[in-house]
Amino acid sequence: MNPSTAGIEFRNVSKRYGDTPGAPPAVDGISFTVPRGSLTTILGPSGCGKTTTLRMIGGLETPSAGTVFINGVDVTHRGPAERNVSMMFQSYALFPHMNVLENVSYGLKMSGRARDAARQRAVEALASVGLVDMDLRLPGELSGGQQQRVALARALVLEPEVLLFDEPLSNLDARLRREMRDEIRSLQQQLGLTVAYVTHDQNEALAVSDQIIVMDRGAIAQCGSPQQLYERPASEFVAGFMGEAMLFPGYVGAGNQVALGPLRLQSPPDIGPGAVKVAVRPEAWVVGPPGSGLNARLSKASYLGSVYEYTFQTELGPIFVVSSDLERVLTAQADVGLSLAQHGVSIVCPS
Repeated sequence: MNPSTAGIEFRNVSKRYGDTPGAPPAVDGISFTVPRGSLTTILGPSGCGKTTTLRMIGGLETPSAGTVFINGVDVTHRGPAERNVSMMFQSYALFPHMNVLENVSYGLKMSGRARDAARQRAVEALASVGLVDMDLRLPGELSGGQQQRVALARALVLEPEVLLFDEPLSNLDARLRREMRDEIRSLQQQLGLTVAYVTHDQNEALAVSDQIIVMDRGAIAQCGSPQQLYERPASEFVAGFMGEAMLFPGYVGAGNQVALGPLRLQSPPDIGPGAVKVAVRPEAWVVGPPGSGLNARLSKASYLGSVYEYTFQTELGPIFVVSSDLERVLTAQADVGLSLAQHGVSIVCPS
């Protein structure tokens, strides 16, 4: 990518803590680019290195090796104050003794902005996140969602070149998480912000991202658009991590076909003959009459309002299925046939 279009760039960046011989690095020689004006999510399980990566973007950690660029400028050894980066923490980090307006204008005052100008800019930032007439309230008088908006306004008011989010929605309930992720995405697109966003939640990553970087044990497992990672995972790890896919052993044979019990799948042309893994997401299974496809017997059913979750016993072992068919409810020990839809099935080479 042309450096002029890169908001954030990592070149062979590593981070190692301590001097213990043989200790694995927290981040191991990763390279990636976040295009200017886009939102990239760094996704992965606990301990994969995603937060360390975010902290190196923000200048809170210094790489052990490699180079970090922001808008084409080498900032590897610059501190946070020299990077024009704002970071929004999981805890919000609001000052409890300051009211909403004082919290939002604090950074502007510390940077030397005149009091009246800082106040006006803070009012505008609060309005942009839907907070009006709450200037004099203290953080303790606000709901979790309102505190989240104050923290977001405080980050935006500094007009940063890069905005960083570290698990920003983990303290909110499901409805507020959905509202806030939509608001963050809307503001990012409206203002053309360059955003790096850390989460362990796959659905959150799919909903807000232009690009997703999946990390595993300090390395990048795969980088691409949400659709690429969900529909064309490059490894067993990515397939299993993105969307609860179940993995079944298979073999690519004549005609590039893969047998999954009685079911036959077409392998992509870039995967040659040999052992593979078939990743099947819960929503990819189609429940039909007995004898149509893979014979299955229902062992467990759970009603979740908009879907049913079923567990079937089959010759391939237990299979977890999510069905949106609320009209035809299966009873315990029901015999059915399972077939596969086109969406939600991937064939990957074994790790």
